[in-house]
Amino acid sequence: MGNLLYVIAVILVIIWAISFLGGFYTGGLIHILLVIAVIAILLKVINRSA
Repeated sequence: MGNLLYVIAVILVIIWAISFLGGFYTGGLIHILLVIAVIAILLKVINRSA
């Protein structure tokens, strides 16, 4: 389950970067997804080190 969460987080970060650098307007939803992705990555790192 944790591995899947990490993959989804990475995909969300990539989508955010493409939309941000490409100039596409996606609204506030993409920023919410980015925050969720960062939280998922942090949880993965914290659980791995514990």
